[in-house]
Amino acid sequence: MTLDAFRTEIGAINDLLCASSVLVWDSRTMMPPGGAETRGLQIATLVRAARDRLLGDAMARALDEARRAVEDLPEDHPDARAVAQTLAAVAHHARVPASLVEARAALRTKAQAAWTTARANSDFALFAPHLAETLRLTRAYADAVGFEAHPYDAMVALFEPGETAASLASLFATLRAGIAPILDEARARPQARADFLTRGYGVEGQRAFGLAIAERFGYDLARGRLDTTTHPFEVSFTREDVRITTRYHADWLPASLFGTFHETGHALYEQNVDPAYTRGTLATDLIGLYGVGGTSFGAHESQSRLWENHVARSRPFWENHLEELKAHFPEKLADVDAQAFHAAVTRVEPGFIRVEADELTYDLHIMLRVELETALMSGDLAVADLPGAWNAAVRRDLGLDVPDDRRGVLQDVHWSSGYIGSFPTYTIGNVMAAQLMDAVREDDPGAVAAMERADYAPLADWLRAAIWRHGRRFSRDELLVRATGRTLDPAPYLRHLATTYAG
Repeated sequence: MTLDAFRTEIGAINDLLCASSVLVWDSRTMMPPGGAETRGLQIATLVRAARDRLLGDAMARALDEARRAVEDLPEDHPDARAVAQTLAAVAHHARVPASLVEARAALRTKAQAAWTTARANSDFALFAPHLAETLRLTRAYADAVGFEAHPYDAMVALFEPGETAASLASLFATLRAGIAPILDEARARPQARADFLTRGYGVEGQRAFGLAIAERFGYDLARGRLDTTTHPFEVSFTREDVRITTRYHADWLPASLFGTFHETGHALYEQNVDPAYTRGTLATDLIGLYGVGGTSFGAHESQSRLWENHVARSRPFWENHLEELKAHFPEKLADVDAQAFHAAVTRVEPGFIRVEADELTYDLHIMLRVELETALMSGDLAVADLPGAWNAAVRRDLGLDVPDDRRGVLQDVHWSSGYIGSFPTYTIGNVMAAQLMDAVREDDPGAVAAMERADYAPLADWLRAAIWRHGRRFSRDELLVRATGRTLDPAPYLRHLATTYAG
């Protein structure tokens, strides 16, 4: 018995999903608005072909042979894991009608185009019908997959297996209780100046600096590129082609810089998956039908947040790199030193935009989104009432009055993409990033010392060994136990926030 037929089938499925991702990347970076409808059909065709192949007779025969080929292997052997994950994916998709899969895929690109238009016009009404249809199809999907307590559970499981509405509520309660006193203390102190971040920075200089730092972190431009988009994202078409995007604001320098650093963290994960897994199950989300090597969205987010916050928002980072940024903008930053720049980018000031939020208030943005999308899924909140509910939650949690839909309910691409249930993974990523950095400090203090000298290779080496190379072989909590000795633990994250922002 061999795995040859199994690998051939999985390779073809991964090819189809990566081709679909190329079309998605293009739709969010290059495609003219008029291409949205046919692009949705093209993506749906590829997703349908991948799903059909997964559920086809050839795969059934290949899996039967593969199951026998791995029956004597340890349960966590890569081949055994690949077969087990594929069997689970086949069972999952067998419960979901093909017509529903196609409808969700076709809607995604049209909804994203409608969201882009609505956001540009700051008019939620232009997006509302598409969100209503997205919710209808999402509820149908949850019903087909099945859930025990709440329809939201079925969707969260797609992005972060093992989490539920109840488990998230417990985690969020711990975080809220821990963040509140830190935030109170931070807001009571005089604000650091940040006027120099709004001085009209050219795109060329922003891009050059961000990309240079991405390379210093280890991003391989022979297998990657940086493009411009409305909402930053990373996407991979195997580890050999991993692309990042960002957006530029002349009057707010951190948007592009930290957007680039964030997406670089995602890209490092994908570029460093074991090459033996390329085009295989351990580099393919066969349930979400997406070519990705990260084991969960939260694990992926831990890497982006680690490089964005624990590295690039640190004082040593700006002591090492501010002069490089000044080389691009000598006049605009002439009166700024590393201490002032670091103070500005760790300034605590509640704002409207999640992706531009300070680290301390970021999770408050996530929690209100999870609250609202959970209510949308259950039907307790109507789509028409969403802008008002959003604005009320922002006022409650952040003390702000939302001025318009663009800076409120329309700021994120996720709901237009059908990614209901994905928002919790950002907070999980924050928690996991801090837990991993604690482990780095304990296991390899030299890596932290090197990082403070602008040598990022030792940190990357540690993460490659602990996280990146494993692809989807291990679950999030398995990775955490192997790397830190315990499952997800919010304590290191709360300590990190207190150290950075309190006192």
